[in-house]
Amino acid sequence: MDSLRGQLLVASPALIDPNFRRAVILIGEHNEEGAMGLVLNRPSAASVGEAVPDLEQLVDPLARVFVGGPVRPSAVLVLAEWEEPEKAGMLVGERIGFLPAEAEFDALEQATSRARVFAGYAGWGPGQLEGEVERSDWVVAPADEEDVFGEDPEELWPAVLERLGGRFALLARMPVDPSLN
Repeated sequence: MDSLRGQLLVASPALIDPNFRRAVILIGEHNEEGAMGLVLNRPSAASVGEAVPDLEQLVDPLARVFVGGPVRPSAVLVLAEWEEPEKAGMLVGERIGFLPAEAEFDALEQATSRARVFAGYAGWGPGQLEGEVERSDWVVAPADEEDVFGEDPEELWPAVLERLGGRFALLARMPVDPSLN
C-alpha cells in the first residue's frame, strides 16, 4: 500500500470502537514502521486558554482543544496552515503541517495563518492500518484544508462521505443507531 500521509480515514459505520466511531482522521505519517494521525472531528470541552495557555498567541484562546486520538492523551500537537511551509516541523500536505518541537511562537505567528490544537493522537503499528483498510474499517478519502479547520467539525464525517458521492453519500445519511430509524 502506498503511503496514506495527507489522506483522510473516514470510519465505516461498522467501526464501533468509541474512540473511532464516525471519526475522520488526517494521516500525518505512514510508512513501514506504522502510522499516526489526528482525529479531526472530536472537539473537547477544554479551551486552548484553559488547557495550553502557552499557545494563546498562535491559536484563539477560546478555541477548543481537539481529542486527536487515544494514544498519549497528554501529548499536545498543533496542526497549522503555513504561509511559510518551510518553517513547519513536518508537512502533511502542501501547506498543512505540524509545529516544530522547538517552536519559537513569535516567529511562527507570522508563518501560519490558522492552527488547531490536539491532545493525543491515533497510532498504528507496522501493517496494522493496512489490515484495517483491507477489512473496510476505513474509507480513504482525499483531504481538503477545510477538513482540518472547518467551522463545524461534528458534521465532518457526513460531509466527507457526501463529497465522495455514490454509495458513500448514502452512508452519510445513515443514523448513528440504525435500529432507531
